[in-house]
Amino acid sequence: MPTPDVDRLRGEVERSAARLAATLSGLTEAECRAPGALAPWTRGQVLAHIAGSADAYVWLLRLARTGSAPGPRQDAAALAETAERTAALPVDALADRTRRALDLVVAEAREMPAARWDVLVAALAGWRHPAWYTLLRCLRELEHHHVDLGLGYGTADWPASYVSWALDETLTTLRAQGHPVSRVEAVDLGRHWTPAPEGPSIAGPGHLLLGWLSGRTPATDLMSDRPAETLPPLPRWPQPPTPGWGRTDDVLGLA
Repeated sequence: MPTPDVDRLRGEVERSAARLAATLSGLTEAECRAPGALAPWTRGQVLAHIAGSADAYVWLLRLARTGSAPGPRQDAAALAETAERTAALPVDALADRTRRALDLVVAEAREMPAARWDVLVAALAGWRHPAWYTLLRCLRELEHHHVDLGLGYGTADWPASYVSWALDETLTTLRAQGHPVSRVEAVDLGRHWTPAPEGPSIAGPGHLLLGWLSGRTPATDLMSDRPAETLPPLPRWPQPPTPGWGRTDDVLGLA
């Protein structure tokens, strides 16, 4: 993949974070402790996850910018413990913690020299990607988990540019995996994909297609030539980009 317009990407992350901040304004303690739309997590747990992910993205961006690990990196167990403590914060402190973590992502992106955006870093799972892809990971985290809060922000609120990119990314992966769906059509975007030579055909608004592919909305919201209950099960979402940039066993590079 060529290096995208990182200024545009940073702006999309900033605007997405601002939309989340607007949703959080006025959030009550009771609302924070209540279940969101991503069972079994509460809204507080969703926010803690967003904050922890933002911390990981800052770590990766600093690694790419400086060439050195900015302190020790938490493994999956430590991240889970941190998220549990963060989720227990009072609602105002939790909302502030989330906003500040996202502000640091944007600030770090502004500091990145143009020549460092193509430096390869690695996700905690071990797959590598250029530093600029961190911004796409952050945008995906923000947009989907904003929906997961169940506070009025839905898939229809996703920007069309985000939906189009995420559909491209997801359906490219499904094609590489041979997922048995012959055609996916985003009727509002004027676009279609052919992941496999055989299988059901599915159509609908792009945001509902992405919602279905990511486990946020049901297949019954879409049009298909097969009954919704017979559609092939989808793999866990999201998955590493395809073809991607390979894997690494270098612990220093992992996030």
